Amino acid sequence: MIEIRMHGRGGQGAAIACKILALAVFKEGKYAQSFPAFGVERRGAPVVAYTRIDTKPIQLRCEIYEPDHIIVLDPTLMLSTNVIGGLKKGGTILINSNLAESFFKIPEEFRSKCFDANTIAVKYHLGTKTIPIVNTAILGAFVKYTGVLSIDKLSEAIEETVPSRTKENVEAVRESYDLLTQQTK
Repeated sequence: MIEIRMHGRGGQGAAIACKILALAVFKEGKYAQSFPAFGVERRGAPVVAYTRIDTKPIQLRCEIYEPDHIIVLDPTLMLSTNVIGGLKKGGTILINSNLAESFFKIPEEFRSKCFDANTIAVKYHLGTKTIPIVNTAILGAFVKYTGVLSIDKLSEAIEETVPSRTKENVEAVRESYDLLTQQTK
């Protein structure tokens, strides 16, 4: 089983991103489970969302405490919470940031990559310049970085799930996929 934990802030689309990811996995013939973990938080409050992927039915029904992969939509969370807590040794962390990975002082036992999803979200008018919605842009980079599924199935899932600015979201995910290099820490 592959377990993914996504950290973001209310309004950035973490819950929707996990839903899109799960649908894309399902389209590849695998089993998936996704769910957010938040209460009545307001826009801007920290949120966590989860996705599980497996080749057999998923019976586990709890939060993900030891993920294989972590996605961070807001890099300020790296400085204020224990985002990498529980990440499996050799696990990956993808941070939406234009800074170098070394800035975040990620332990050597993990693979880390920073990717500027904000710029792509702004380019495609996803959200606003001051509050870009980066969920689809980061998913394109995540799929390229980890290889957990195909970009085509991810694009199909976006087409079926995202009700507005669908074309722009698909273009953002594909550009992110194309831009990310396979550099590792």
